[in-house]
This record gives sequence, structure tokens and C-alpha cells, in this order.
Amino acid sequence: MLEAGVNKFIFSSTCATYGIPTAMPIVESMPQAPINPYGQTKLDIENALKSLAQAKGLSFATFRYFNAAGAAEDGSIGEAHDPETHLIPLAVDAAMGRRPALQVFGTDYPTPDGTCLRDYVHVDDLARAHIAVFNHLETPGTALFYNLGTGKPTSVYEVIHAVEKATGRKVPYVTAPRRAGDPPALYADSSKAIRELDWTIKFPEIDAIVETAWKWHSSRPEGYGT
Repeated sequence: MLEAGVNKFIFSSTCATYGIPTAMPIVESMPQAPINPYGQTKLDIENALKSLAQAKGLSFATFRYFNAAGAAEDGSIGEAHDPETHLIPLAVDAAMGRRPALQVFGTDYPTPDGTCLRDYVHVDDLARAHIAVFNHLETPGTALFYNLGTGKPTSVYEVIHAVEKATGRKVPYVTAPRRAGDPPALYADSSKAIRELDWTIKFPEIDAIVETAWKWHSSRPEGYGT
């Protein structure tokens, strides 16, 4: 990219670079200690970008996504993974009868209902943050780091209830033991992005996020193949 004269970069990183955080909510200055290859490779790229900013004058912004979720409001664009691993599409599939039951991993966490807490952020809100940072990359060597989340922790059971509300159907589920490396809670302090980029969160509530996902999945049950 540098050889081709491209000197600005926006990187989609992840909250997984923090590993198991020592406090909540997570701020950008907290230690980064990934516990899986996904988080480690994202951190490796963050470090490479830092080096290129210092040595070559690359300007970059790194966005540490929390749980990206939802779909376009008009139902035209949404999640279509094979295999599917994200909670909201899995719960929708279970409600639609496309899988026998959703698995809930761990019900004995130190959280209000015993299930993991996560920060779900709508994909359109993520996109707006990318646009908002464009004009902040004009100075060579700029290095910016931002968490992107709503800051509202949502439990697995709360996601299930939101899916049931949106679909009008029950979500069959079974409980299973905890998965190794799943922290009890992960949610963001995104005040830096809100303050410096004038970033606004259009979808702060899980019900609204799930409603957009349901519109996509109900209109495109086979994903982009339909």
C-alpha cells in the first residue's frame, strides 16, 4: 500500500485483543492480552500499523469492535455465515425451526441471570464510525484507537427474549457447560469515540438491533442465495 501511495488505513480490530479484562467497562488504555488466535492476529496487525506510522508516516485508525450485530434497516443486507457462529442469527434460526435448539454455554456466571454479558453494536453504527474518522487521518503518522460498542451489557437470555419478541416465536434452547476462555462480561466504554469523532449510536437497545436482524433473516431465509 505504501509503495502504491496509499497512506491512510482504517482497521477493523476487536475487543478480543483485551483477552479477559481486569475491569468493566473496557477502556482503550487497558492491557491487551489476547487468549485466542483471533485476538492475537488482530493485535499483531495493530502493532504492525503502529510501526508503520512511526517509520513510514502511515496514518491509521483502529476500531475495536465489540459484538457486531443486526442488519440493514430495509432488510437488504445481513449476516449469512456458513457455519453460523453468532448468537443472534443462531437464535433466529432456532425460532424459525432451522435448527433443533440453541445452545447456551454456561448458566452459572456471576451475572444477573447467570449467562454471559456482551455488548451488541449495530453494523450501521460501526459504519458511521468509519465515516466519522476520515477527516482525522490527514496528519502523517496519526495513530488512533477506539472502542466501538453501546456500553450496554446484554445477557444470552436477554438476547433470546429479544428474538422471541421480534419473531413472535419461542426460541428452543438447551444449556451446556461454559466454554473455555469465555469471560463473564465484555462491554465497552466508547466515550472516546463519541467525544473525539462525534459518533452517535442509533441502535442502543438490543430489541431494535434484533428487529433488523429478524427482517433480514425472515425475508432471506437462505441468505444471499434467495
